[in-house]
Amino acid sequence: MISGAPGLSALIKPLEEGLAYPLGATCMDGGINFALFSAHASRVELCLFDEAGRNEIARLELPEFTDEVWHGFLPGAKPGIVYGYRVRGPYEPEAGYRFNPNKLLLDPYARELVGKLKWGAPIFGYELRGKKPGQGFDKRDSAPFVFKARVVEPLPGLPLPRGPRIPWDRTIVYEAHVRGLTRLHPAVPPRLRGTFAGLAERAVIEHLRSLGVTSVELLPTHVFVDDTHLTDKGMRNYWGYNSIAFFAADPRYFADGGRAEFRDMVARLHDAGLEVILDVVYNHTAEGNECGPTLSFKGIDNKSYYRLNRDDRRYYINDTGTGNTFDLTHPRVLQLVMDSLRYWVLQMGVDGFRFDLATILGREAAGFNHNSGFFYACRQDPVLCRAKMIAEPWDCGPGGYRLGGFPPGWSEWNDRFRDTVRGFWKGDEGQASDLATRLTASADHFNYCGRRPSASVNFLTAHDGFTLHDLVSYNDKHNEANGEANRDGHDDNRSWNCGAEGPTDDPEIVALRELQKRNLLATLLLAHGTPMLLAGDEFGRTQHGNNNAYCQDNEIGWVDWSAIDADGERLTAFVRHLVELRESLPVLRPARFSTGEMNAEYETRDVAWLTPDGPELQPEQWTDPELRCFGMLADGRAQHIVVPHPGSDLLVLLVLNASHAAVRWTLPRVSGCGPWTRLVDTALPPGDAFPMFAAGRHYTVGGRSLALFSAAPGRDAAEFLDGLVARLAMHGVHAPAEESDPEPEGDEQPD
Repeated sequence: MISGAPGLSALIKPLEEGLAYPLGATCMDGGINFALFSAHASRVELCLFDEAGRNEIARLELPEFTDEVWHGFLPGAKPGIVYGYRVRGPYEPEAGYRFNPNKLLLDPYARELVGKLKWGAPIFGYELRGKKPGQGFDKRDSAPFVFKARVVEPLPGLPLPRGPRIPWDRTIVYEAHVRGLTRLHPAVPPRLRGTFAGLAERAVIEHLRSLGVTSVELLPTHVFVDDTHLTDKGMRNYWGYNSIAFFAADPRYFADGGRAEFRDMVARLHDAGLEVILDVVYNHTAEGNECGPTLSFKGIDNKSYYRLNRDDRRYYINDTGTGNTFDLTHPRVLQLVMDSLRYWVLQMGVDGFRFDLATILGREAAGFNHNSGFFYACRQDPVLCRAKMIAEPWDCGPGGYRLGGFPPGWSEWNDRFRDTVRGFWKGDEGQASDLATRLTASADHFNYCGRRPSASVNFLTAHDGFTLHDLVSYNDKHNEANGEANRDGHDDNRSWNCGAEGPTDDPEIVALRELQKRNLLATLLLAHGTPMLLAGDEFGRTQHGNNNAYCQDNEIGWVDWSAIDADGERLTAFVRHLVELRESLPVLRPARFSTGEMNAEYETRDVAWLTPDGPELQPEQWTDPELRCFGMLADGRAQHIVVPHPGSDLLVLLVLNASHAAVRWTLPRVSGCGPWTRLVDTALPPGDAFPMFAAGRHYTVGGRSLALFSAAPGRDAAEFLDGLVARLAMHGVHAPAEESDPEPEGDEQPD
């Protein structure tokens, strides 16, 4: 026992029995209850520190052990106490035990942390200078070098209902980094830039609302560790995929400190009609492999928390590629994750989660199981069953790629959509058939067990990889700034620089790049499924060819709002236009998968694939590797779409032409439908006129461009056009006056 802390002397006395539930430090009448799971420990000590976490004041043994939980009650204690644990037990790495009471351990249920991690020999449980890596027993005290936990009061309950609860079919995800989104934003006060409070600023929210996105997906915000190989080079783990505390928001994102700032951010976004989705990392922790530090789980109960090699439990199973793998088959580890998820929903108001390397969550002894305990637990949980659950459907282990393998109620990042759309617009051969499947929400992967098209989260770019601008500006990655000799990052990017590597003043190349951006964005936002945009892609943000900016907490990784030029403003307007069309045309976001089957009532298919001359594509045509131009005709009547008023536009024709040459299209005749109206042509300036075309007439689709047309059943041309123009005018898109309508050009023949 150590004395000398003002205000804590009264607490230096044996702990009372306390309760084994709830786990963590819980404020109760008359004091604080401490409960820590450790199945294999022989003794657990609660260590109290001064307010700054610098000096250890007392060590109090947890007196009771119930159902593998060590617990004790500290009477008279109040919120604000800083603490950690020392856990005693066998140190036998070959058997999976790594107990070392010289190492101060972070409570897995800590809500708020004190101090920073300082890399040094004392944070390792073994002798760092031993003959063999990871062996030996280190007796140095790690307390001066590691995080501590602070006991916090429960936050007041959140009002119901929580969040805007956006339906999946109307969801558009916007992936962003808390720091990177606002660090350079000129309208955010300097002291708030890069923080939760900065993200909640009016200018940021107004931009998101103006785009029409519905759900902000934030890269990891749990407390994470900056790897030593980065700190040695003066870098940081910018992305944050290295969690150590699953209940605590990282202090580096606080402007004024405290959990309330995070919750206030969520509330502000909710007030604006925006959901908040957290990118979470429950597949591994920052403790690494057998050579990693002892910070929390490894010293509390290594054998329970991690999956270990059966032949030699000194070593960790590394299905994550990060050194260790969290073992969610253990009921207490599963409980930890479930408690964490519910905390972020119930206490912080979060609307959903994106799970990093989510295949890990379903790994059992025989491999991945979509009926694993974790998925069952989520499905039956009355809180989590209503949250948005998004999987990154792969990990680094055997059989780790599981696209389409997740259970009902889950959506998944669809990298097949990303790769196919990139390849098609790049001009690769043999992409058309696969693209047709991706445009209709990848039913080959997701159409089972009542899953909906929204299960396919379609994306072109994400934090990991090129930005949209770099995708059309670089053939190769340029990651030299990462200090790994450009060896890191993906090599298969399916990118095309359009004629010059990197920045150029060549007007033809610049124009082609802008056209390709419009093609890619239109394909993303007009396809069935749930679209996801990467922050800054709407105006052409660049990372200067770096496709792995995980360590670039600087201008490379941040969104540069000051760099928005005229092209960027036009591209942003184009994105807004696409989002409005998606919202106003329910046929673009069907509730059921399109199958191509004939609907006898309307004598039409829910989706048909057309050739430029009008007939449907035949099976042998899909096998043509040179097929680069085709059309998708979607009929909402066959999809049984219910519209708010008669005469709504229930048909769309999407024409994609990735060939260099222009193609003369015959606009199809559809029984019972009026004329076609052109809504999008990526070869034309955004906001161009919306002329009408009679069925059977021709329209020239330019080389490397995309066009979208719509039609409504049972409405005459004048009524249809008036309604369309009025609806689009509300969003700042105007057709020219009738007397100034241009004459048709080329093969275009307006009605």
